[in-house]
Amino acid sequence: MPYKGKKIFVVMPAFNAEKTLEKTYLDLPKGMFDGVILVDDASADKTVQVADRLGLIVVKHDKNRGYGGNQKTCYKTALGIGADIIVMVHPDHQYDPKFIPEMIEAIISGGYSAVFGSRLAVRKNALAGGMPKWKFVFNIILTFIGNFFLGTKLAEFHSGFRAYGKEIFKQIDIERNSDNFVFDTQIIIQLVEKNIAIKEIPITTRYFKGASQIGIWPSVIYGFGILYNIFLYKFKLKKF
Repeated sequence: MPYKGKKIFVVMPAFNAEKTLEKTYLDLPKGMFDGVILVDDASADKTVQVADRLGLIVVKHDKNRGYGGNQKTCYKTALGIGADIIVMVHPDHQYDPKFIPEMIEAIISGGYSAVFGSRLAVRKNALAGGMPKWKFVFNIILTFIGNFFLGTKLAEFHSGFRAYGKEIFKQIDIERNSDNFVFDTQIIIQLVEKNIAIKEIPITTRYFKGASQIGIWPSVIYGFGILYNIFLYKFKLKKF
């Protein structure tokens, strides 16, 4: 049943999430959403079998499309079945789903169309949750650069815990975005370009063995990708 007249779906972009999917699902607040959509990005484990057992709506990619490509399928699937609000939760049990009600209320009652769960809104929370120090510093530096060039005041640019109202997908074109990790930053750029305000909710996270994490070298490549896209936008070399 719709919550406060809004049809709400949780989407999970999944890749090899067999070990953590059920824990994440069981932590979702009950009674606030109409369904959970899992998009499996050609996992090599039993992610799909676990999702089927839990009764999730499952979409399978025959080939790995990447994190951004997975999200595109997540959002298109949710919108295709009438979602008013879409909440993205990674199925690796790193982000704590208990903050979902606050994110949803920010859209329903607060009038926002984009709400991010921020690990760095309260910085001590990130370290207390086990975020590696190099990742903590890397995140702060990239967020500072992003805020400086885009004129934003975000506590964190790199959260994967987000909620969107359906209307933003009429204003931005996610198909123009990368199929890789820089997809999330490109969405921020698109929101800035359309003057769509972003609300941040302080959250806590868990870092543990088995939770998906990008290594140092992929993080460096990701960081350069972010800077490159901000450069293209700032100097009007690409239309987002």
